[in-house]
Amino acid sequence: MLKLLISSTLLFYSICYSQLNPTKAYFRYDEAGNQIYRGDNVSGRYQVNHVDVRTDNKQLSNKITSNTISDTEFLRNIRIYPVPVKDILTIDWNDSVNDLISDISLYEQNTVHWVFQSKNISTLNKQVKINLSQKYMGVYILTFVLKDGRRISKNITKM
Repeated sequence: MLKLLISSTLLFYSICYSQLNPTKAYFRYDEAGNQIYRGDNVSGRYQVNHVDVRTDNKQLSNKITSNTISDTEFLRNIRIYPVPVKDILTIDWNDSVNDLISDISLYEQNTVHWVFQSKNISTLNKQVKINLSQKYMGVYILTFVLKDGRRISKNITKM
C-alpha cells in the first residue's frame, strides 16, 4: 500500500512538473512550405547547411531587386480583353514584363482541363489569342508562370 501511495505521488508530481515547464518545439520550413526541422534546439531551427549566408543574401538581394515585380504591378502591365469573353480571348503584355514570363496557360476551373498552354513565350510576340467559341460557359483560370517560379492567376468568365 505504501509503494502504491509513493508511486502515485511521484506520478502526480511528474505530471504537474511537466505541465509547469513545457518543452518548446521549434520548426523550420523550406520555400515550398515543407517542414524540414522539428525539435527543441533553437540553433537547429536557424541552422543553414554549409552556406555562407552573407554572400548568398547579397547576391540574392541583387537578383531580386533587378528582376522582381509585384503581382499587382505585373497584372497592370497585362491586358486581358474582352472579359467576359464570348469567342476570342486576347492577352497582350508590354516589354517590362516580357522577360519575366516563362509560361502561359488557361484551364477550366471545374474540370482542370487545359484549354491553352504555351511554354515558348518568345515566339508569341507579346500577344496571345485563344479561341473559346467552342468551349462551355463558366470560369476559366489564366495562369502566368514567371521565370522566378511565381504563379500569378486571374479568373476569366466565358459567356
